[in-house]
Amino acid sequence: MATNSAFHVLTIFIFIFISIITIQVTYGDEEYEFIKAVDPTAINMKEEKLSHFRFFWHDILSGKTPTSITVVPPPKNNSFTAFGLVNMIDNPLTLGPELSSKMVGRAQGFYASASQEEIGLLMTMNFAFIQGKYYGSTITVVGRNPASNMVREMPVIGGSGLFRYARGYALATTYTFDPKSGDAVVEYNVYVMHY
Repeated sequence: MATNSAFHVLTIFIFIFISIITIQVTYGDEEYEFIKAVDPTAINMKEEKLSHFRFFWHDILSGKTPTSITVVPPPKNNSFTAFGLVNMIDNPLTLGPELSSKMVGRAQGFYASASQEEIGLLMTMNFAFIQGKYYGSTITVVGRNPASNMVREMPVIGGSGLFRYARGYALATTYTFDPKSGDAVVEYNVYVMHY
């Protein structure tokens, strides 16, 4: 009995010891630890700057080619908040409020009705830019959007391309909303710290 107990104690000790040592992997002649410090200048992290982007987000639910579609409808017995609704989006981002103005990108992601007491949306989207020096770069926004507020603030949590390590916030202001079709145009002012 005592040897069996000693064996269990030894097994647990070995497991804990192995769990806390640094795991190293060898590739060819180079040895890498699981994590190591990186020189920020080696990955183009120079001086951080603040940029302000202003564009219009077109959420089109009507017509032959909607840019926002319901992938999960709200329950039938739901209140005015449409709690449970999920819409997938590929919305145009334009310089002006008219859909015909110059398109600078697309908002791709989804929004979901996440409040039972007010029209409160969970927004999860990438602003994918298609013009100029930011072509191919994205800004990622994830946050709460209390849609009936005049101005809503949501966090910028990251990005890709020229917006790696991005952080900041996005201010959303409804420009137009058609209650019959559900179509909306929202002005976004996005403030982003990036390298």
